[in-house]
Formats: sequence, C-alpha cells, structure tokens
Amino acid sequence: MKYTFKNVMILGLGCLLGFTSCSDSWLNTDSTQTAEGDVIFSTTDNAKLVINGICRTMVQQHAYYGQNFNGEGTMKLLYGEYPGQDFNFPYMAPGWSPLMNNQSTITQSSSSIYDSYPWYYYYLIIGNANAVINRIDKAEGSQEEKDFLKAEALTFRAYSFFRLAELYCEPWARSNDGATDGVVLRIKEVAEAGEETDLKLSTLAETYKQVYDDLDEALRLYEVSGLTRDDIYWDATSNISFPDAPVAHAIYARAALTRQDYAVAKEHAALARANFPLMDTNTYYSGFCTPSSEWIWGVYNDASETIWYYGWQLFMACNGYYAQQNINVCINRDLVESFADSDIRKGLFLTESTFLPEDGSKTFLEVVGTESRNANKFNNTAEGQAASTKANKYVKETVASATSQAYAYASLKFQATAQPAVGCQPIFRASEMLLIEAEANYYLSSDPTAAQNSLVELNKNSGRDPQYTCTVTGEDLLKEIKKYRRLELWGEGFSWYDCKRWGDPVVRNSFKEGGNYSSYISGTFGFKDGNYVSEFWKWILPNRESDYNSAIEMKSVSYTHLRAHETSLHL
Repeated sequence: MKYTFKNVMILGLGCLLGFTSCSDSWLNTDSTQTAEGDVIFSTTDNAKLVINGICRTMVQQHAYYGQNFNGEGTMKLLYGEYPGQDFNFPYMAPGWSPLMNNQSTITQSSSSIYDSYPWYYYYLIIGNANAVINRIDKAEGSQEEKDFLKAEALTFRAYSFFRLAELYCEPWARSNDGATDGVVLRIKEVAEAGEETDLKLSTLAETYKQVYDDLDEALRLYEVSGLTRDDIYWDATSNISFPDAPVAHAIYARAALTRQDYAVAKEHAALARANFPLMDTNTYYSGFCTPSSEWIWGVYNDASETIWYYGWQLFMACNGYYAQQNINVCINRDLVESFADSDIRKGLFLTESTFLPEDGSKTFLEVVGTESRNANKFNNTAEGQAASTKANKYVKETVASATSQAYAYASLKFQATAQPAVGCQPIFRASEMLLIEAEANYYLSSDPTAAQNSLVELNKNSGRDPQYTCTVTGEDLLKEIKKYRRLELWGEGFSWYDCKRWGDPVVRNSFKEGGNYSSYISGTFGFKDGNYVSEFWKWILPNRESDYNSAIEMKSVSYTHLRAHETSLHL
C-alpha cells in the first residue's frame, strides 16, 4: 500500500494506537474508520483513552523516521533550536550543519524525512482529533464530558494547524496580510469527506481563521462543560499533558503574537497564566523535567513509559546520556555573557566566571578548542584542565545530579529524571505568556510603562534577577524584550521561530568574532546581502502530500543525494 498522508488520515487512530508502550492505558484497537472503530467512541470513558493516546503521541517514538523523531521534542530541537541563533551543539555541528544552517538541500527537498516529519506528525494529531470532534456527540456519557472532550480535540487541532503554518508558510509580515499559501485544512474524517480528501492549500489568513475558530469553540465548550482536566482524568501526575481552557488561551496567545494580532495576544496571554504563578528560584534550578507551578501544558514522560534513546533529554539533560559521554549542548556566548551575574538564569550555564581564573590571567581562547567537535571543549593544556576543574566544581555545587561537563557554555538547565532520557517537557509556561504581554504592550502603546512592568515582573519580582530594572524605551525596549525572551526560553524550541516572525537574521559569531561557534555553523543566516532568503525560513510542502493530493499543483523538488546524506546525519 502506498504510504501517503491520505492513508495516515484513514488509519489515523489505528496508527496512533499501534505504537509500543509500557502504559496500561495505552490502547491497541481498530481504526476509527472501521465498524469496530465505532466502539472506541461508544462511551466518554473510551473517548478519554483516545485523548490520552493523542497526548502520548506527542512524546512517542515514530520509528519510521528514526531515533531523533519523537513528537514535541523533535519540533523543539531539530526545528526550533538547531537552526536558531542561541543553541550550540559543537559535537554534532560537523555532521548536522546542513540542518543547523537550514540549507536548501534540507528545507527544499520534498522527499526528505526532515521535510515530511512535521507534516506527518501534526496531521496524525489532526486526524485523530477530527475523529473525536465528529463522533463524540453520539457517545454514551454526560453532556459535560462530551463537551469537554470535544473542546480538547479542537485544542489539539488548532495547535497542530498553527505549528504547521509556523514551519511551512511565510511569516505573517511577508504574507500580504495572509494572502500567501497556508496549509491543508482537513477538518473532517476521511470516511466522511469523500472527494474532499483532495484539498487545496488554504491561504495563511484562512489557516489562522481556522485556528481562531477552533479555539473560540473550544473555549466555549470548556466553559459550558464546567470541567477541568483534573476533574475527569485519573492520574494527577500526568494531567499536564491534557489540554484545557488555559492551554487553549496559551495557544491563542502564541498564534496571535505570530500573526501580529497584538491585542488578542495580550488578552489571551493574561488569561492563560492567571492561575499559574511563576516558579521560585529553587524550582528554576530543578531541571525543567517535572511540571512546576508555571507549566500550563507539557508532555508527560516517566520511567514506566520511557522511549529510551529516542528521548529529548538524551541530548538536552545535563545528567542525560550524551552528558554522560562528555558531550554537552551549549548556549550562545554573546547572549549569555550580556546578562548580569545576579541573574540566576545565567548561573545555569558555564560562563567565564565559572571556569576562568578570577585574576584574568587566561582568556577563553586559551582554554578551549575552536574547531570541529572540540569547539568549546576544554583543551588538554594545563590552562584548559584547570578551567575544567573549576567548571565542574561549579557544576556539582549548582546541580548535584549533573555529570561532569566537558564544554564551556554547557547548559545545566535541563535534567533527566531517569536514564537514559526520561522526563517531561514544557510546551507553554507562564513566563512565555508574560513575555507575550510585554511584546504586545510594546506594539500597542507608545507608553513604555506596561511593557517595562511586564519585564520587571518576570525578572525582578520573580527573584530571577533581584537587581533588575527597566528604564529603556523605543527600539531599545524591544531589544530588551527579545533579549530576555532568548534567555528565559532558551532550549525550549523558540529561537528559529522567533527570528522568523521578528524578521531578524540568525547570527552566530565565530571565535574570531568573539563568539563560540565553529566554522561549520558560524555566520549570518536567513538574509543575504540584506535580502530575505525564503528557503531558510519556509520549508517546502512534502511530496507525500503533493504527490497524492490532486488539488495541489507544485513542482516536487528532490535532491537525489539526500537520503545518503540523511544517513550521515544520524550520528
């Protein structure tokens, strides 16, 4: 049978429920498109398991694609951080540089697994959300539960359409008010859609309208249901993975900000974070691997449902598998060194104060390597080993569970709760919502006070930097918002997406320029000679859609050498 996105839709829930899992609540049953599949939606209790399955696929190994493809973790790392401006993975940079640099051989190859994975993943969620939306009304159970479950499915669908638009569409600022191509708006089950399985691309404006409409209806249903996720799900520890009204508000806020709809973004950001106080300073150092007070939505993962070497923490955790092999992820030196030492977030990275002599007798370039996989790695000179010793004394004093860190500017932000890569991941935090309010306030008013106050609340009042003040105005205020957004949300999958919507180039300075990026990935990306480079910012429509959807006309781009090249990327 041909593997097409139509078939993903037809077999959606069957695929979703067919993955291997250790969880007792993990279903293995028939496709929703069969007669037997109707049993899945015969009761609201069964339908809850379907929602549970959608949650689970957001942190599940998708084996067809390979080790690095695991749902939201993949979308954060490969698509949000790798091509962004603040993430540095020196050991992987030589082999992964085509993806880290978003080369056209990657982003414009419609046959590439890197191009098709987000399309596959989010339409898998959409297909199964559609099954809930279209069938839940006939289920046996209370009206309140049916309303809530439909609202959750609408929330999943809105989130997925939005994420697809972020990756495969032009940024709103270059869309001619949304007139450019959007995505395929599949809102029916394939069995019901008939000839509508072949659907043309919407406009970007139509895509955002669908996102808004889904969220409006979801919020209405959440309200009339009178329920929250804690009311109807059985495991309080994993409830962070289930959407509810605050999650819908958070998606609304992020989508509206990306659409430059600032009043809407501000409104929903405030509603999303209303009952999610910012975490305290001690919690900030606890590893971002278990939900805290400010997590609005996240993916849940524990040792009973480990995905082993597919997990996001494999790369990101300072006590995870790669860290145990003396391979670390690092932050942009230019960014983190621009912050005051009083900022606790700076303390989660090995900055110069943690590894260089206090007397200033040695420089950064004297203690680290500068090329290939050794970029940022403490060298074997006496000076380098002394720097490493000082750094790892700091590591153990800061994060007890962390392994020794072999690289300058290594991250201590993320931890794993079990090995080799177990832990939850935040999708939305109250901190992001507060930053959205700051940015929205900047654009909505010539008075800088509201935007300044948002930054003070995030930075000073939270204790993240007790000495923080904000008096800047105009363009400097926007730079301040961007700067703190880059640090606060580092590693959580925002960097490339933010640069795209801001219209900012991705700048990674080399060692010669005072930065810490090797020659493989240093440079300025996204603009050439001041001109916008679309191939860096907009992924091509995968041929697994265009080849089998007769309503779409496009040239299928294929780089014949790419499959072999992809093999080399799996290091």
